[in-house]
Amino acid sequence: MSIDKSESEMQIEEDESDSDDDSSESLSNDDSAEDSSGDYEEDEFEDSQHCTGKKKSEKQSAAALCVGIGSFSDPDDLPGLAHFLEHMVFMGSERYPDENGFDAFLKKHGGSDNASTDCEHTVFQFDIQRKYFKAALDRWAQFFIGPLMIQDTIDREVETVDSEFQLAMPSDSSRKELLFGSLARPGHPMGKFFWGNSQTLKHVPKEKNIDTYARLKEFWKRHYSAQYMTLAVQSKESLDTLEAWVKEIFSQIPNNGLPKPDFSDVGDPFDTPAFNKLYRVVPVKNVHSLNITWALPPQKQYYRIKPLHYISWLIGHEGKGSILSLLRTKCLALALFGGNGETGFEQNSTYSVFNISITLTDDGYQQFYEVAHIVFQYMKMLQNLGPQERIYKEIQKIEDNEFHYQEQTDPIDFVENVCENMQLFKKEDFLTGDQLLFEYKPEVIAAAFSQLIPQKANLILLSPNNEGKCTLKEQWFGTSYDVEEIDKYWAGIWASDFQLNPALHLPEENKYIATDFTLKNSDCTDTMYPVKILDNKSGCLWYKKDTKFQIPKGYIRFHLISPHIHKSAENLVLFDLFVNIVAHNLAEPAYEADVAQLEYKLVAEEHGLVIKVKGFNHKLGLLFQLIIDHLADFATTPDVFGMIVEQLKKSYFNVLIKPEKLGKDVRLLILEHERWSLMQKYQTLMKGGISIEALMSFVKNFKSHLFVEGLVQGNFTSKESVEFLNYIVKKLQCKPLVKNIPVQFRVVELPNKPHVCKIKSLNRNDANSEVTVYYQSGCHKVRENALMELLVMHMEEPCFDFLRTKETLGYHVYPSSRNTSGILGFSITVETQATKFNTEVVDKKIEEFLKSFHKKLTSMSQDSFNAQVTALIKLKLCEDTHLGEEVDRNWDEVFTQQYLFDRLTHEIQALKSFTKADLVNWFSDHHGQKSKKLSIHVIGSGQHEPDKITDSTLECHSVGGENPRLTFVPVSPLMKHAIPINDISAFTSSLKLYNFHKILK
Repeated sequence: MSIDKSESEMQIEEDESDSDDDSSESLSNDDSAEDSSGDYEEDEFEDSQHCTGKKKSEKQSAAALCVGIGSFSDPDDLPGLAHFLEHMVFMGSERYPDENGFDAFLKKHGGSDNASTDCEHTVFQFDIQRKYFKAALDRWAQFFIGPLMIQDTIDREVETVDSEFQLAMPSDSSRKELLFGSLARPGHPMGKFFWGNSQTLKHVPKEKNIDTYARLKEFWKRHYSAQYMTLAVQSKESLDTLEAWVKEIFSQIPNNGLPKPDFSDVGDPFDTPAFNKLYRVVPVKNVHSLNITWALPPQKQYYRIKPLHYISWLIGHEGKGSILSLLRTKCLALALFGGNGETGFEQNSTYSVFNISITLTDDGYQQFYEVAHIVFQYMKMLQNLGPQERIYKEIQKIEDNEFHYQEQTDPIDFVENVCENMQLFKKEDFLTGDQLLFEYKPEVIAAAFSQLIPQKANLILLSPNNEGKCTLKEQWFGTSYDVEEIDKYWAGIWASDFQLNPALHLPEENKYIATDFTLKNSDCTDTMYPVKILDNKSGCLWYKKDTKFQIPKGYIRFHLISPHIHKSAENLVLFDLFVNIVAHNLAEPAYEADVAQLEYKLVAEEHGLVIKVKGFNHKLGLLFQLIIDHLADFATTPDVFGMIVEQLKKSYFNVLIKPEKLGKDVRLLILEHERWSLMQKYQTLMKGGISIEALMSFVKNFKSHLFVEGLVQGNFTSKESVEFLNYIVKKLQCKPLVKNIPVQFRVVELPNKPHVCKIKSLNRNDANSEVTVYYQSGCHKVRENALMELLVMHMEEPCFDFLRTKETLGYHVYPSSRNTSGILGFSITVETQATKFNTEVVDKKIEEFLKSFHKKLTSMSQDSFNAQVTALIKLKLCEDTHLGEEVDRNWDEVFTQQYLFDRLTHEIQALKSFTKADLVNWFSDHHGQKSKKLSIHVIGSGQHEPDKITDSTLECHSVGGENPRLTFVPVSPLMKHAIPINDISAFTSSLKLYNFHKILK
């Protein structure tokens, strides 16, 4: 697969398989170097209730500005200064001095903002209601005209940058990047420490008498200059109006007249003895991974040909004759991603990277040189054959189809992309340069191919098995690694004219590429919302013909509900194995559909299997039938079964070592009755005893009785849509359920006393802690849900200002509106570090914030209240940017069996009826001594967390060990008013349960 994703893990815990809707999470102003691992379990629940397809509604207005400098320009004595400046310009301006004023203005009017720093670019973007767009542009432009950057804010914001750095420390992709950068020859900007932290920006400068404040101002004057900037704005005003606004507002940005920093002459960073070696690395996750990397001359100028895209398309192919097909046949690998990610780290003015990342099995780890040899054989085959015009034109056709019929992106994402493209491409290619293949030039492709030989490759082998064998440490993240020469035997083979494996060959012509883009005529009455067109004992089908977006695409979604899944933790594990083996079996035959822009996903949900298929409707039915055929004819081999079992162990563990994931698992284990937690699934799998016979028995039971519920939407007729459901029932030969299954859990009613559950993070080398303070409300209707959303929206900016900006507790700080199996509540989450704060101190600070927020609410003006109500209504009226948004919203109603497709209309009506008193009273009822409060603390390792546990037998043993347990930590006198939870089952067994509840009118 191409580099759109980088590392693969198994498809477990998609959307975390819970019904907890964390719909209002607000992240920070900055996202400079996020973990881009692409892990499947990282997918967050998407809040689909922010937009609607209402007539006369409109999208948000948005703007993005790209400064043509980045971390390459950091001074040697202040690593991370460019990233730090990106933070600091947000802290007020001469015209608008309130350090959190812009964020407050955006939140008040339904907007958001973000920023990121790359090697040679820094990007800022925001969106807001159209009515306030010009005013927001004026405030935002002041960051580039006259930012305050006052001395007082520097120390506090350094702590935020440091927290961001520490949050990234457990990220293997970030660790690999820093280690890879450290291989650059001395003096090359690739070797710089781009992140910055308190050490580089505060403590060391203090020791060396470096005035960070003065240098920051100096850096801004030198580098934030108008001639290096590109700007993109999107709004429904006329182009003339937008042009006039831009001239009026942005013409004051200073132009220092100096030439833009240019690094194109510094040469290849990896022309050094440190390259073309084998690096053994100890990862944070339990994963075996081989990374084969080449450093090529810069390829940016070839964007119209895209040689690396052509090569990555072939390398990442998963069909017959491909690298991955052969590796899977030999049970050596589970996934392969190859190419250039097009980030500044992978493609800049000094070099372009070509990387192949392979997720290995245990056998693959033992035979990693054999795996590399198969890669080099395929590469040699491609070089021998030379560029193939047939394949280039096939890729070109696929990209042309996708571009011509593409669905719109959110305005904020669109302008971000455009302003960066303006730095990279000719004017006529601003909108197309990053997507289309314009010219077939075999000599350019061949030149790139010629670089990709074994003698120029660098190998990085990640595995927990490297623990104890690595004597070196990377300077910033402390990654343990070792370096050695490539094995002489293999180096000798690769230097010779080695033979090619006959199983490797070019992909055949793709039968899934769409050629019919006809929009179909409706065969029934068009409706605003989905209608039920089939309903019997075996299942039901909801259908809606797309009449708005008018594109030749379709969405097919089905939920196969079974009573067998949740009977035991073992059944849930068998279910995960079943879904992952099906995905493994499908990978090769379905890959051609995948590259032809037909997407599919199998999700092991709590109560059933969800099948999602989307893309051009012409060939979508073929892919859907292929998936159902594989479910119907399920089979596996002992080798594949064993391989998937071992990988599932790793995948479970790799989720649980993340504090935010473990915290959520524990919170839902407490709240949702009869829910099996991921920790319990992991413990069950680690005990052993799961057999292939047990799997086949489970699959037989699973398929024997099902209720199949689906939604088909897009360019399909109702008759075609019914056939999808009929095909499932016929192929699986399933009988109806004996009784209906609720697709949710019953939820415990928390006592009217504060409780706290403190547990140790499973990664004892991770300083990151997470505190979530949750307040349960209860069974409510749409009206109260809208009121809870309004409360959280009011809370976002002051929460960020109090807990992050002022108290500097952590980088990620946000309130959330919680819908846990139909039971409402809200929470505040802070991700902090044990090297800086004790979680109990953070909990107390959250309480301090809520008290101050209560005062803010009661003293709020009527105008402020009205503005926030209007902002939330506008968000709910916001026009869908693409068909997928509408489908997501409708599917949520089908999946939860609530069927309130006009939910937004009812929420908007409720919002219009609220008074300020309603909001104040609602908050008062849910916060205070008698509130149903549950605090979950996941505690990292650091000097602020004494290493105490309540029961030594509950210690978590080695990483990925045989006996993983939750480690409960006692509370200190600081939280004497909270009742500790040290035994979850004992605590929940005495609590009342809410009835099954749905949030309806």
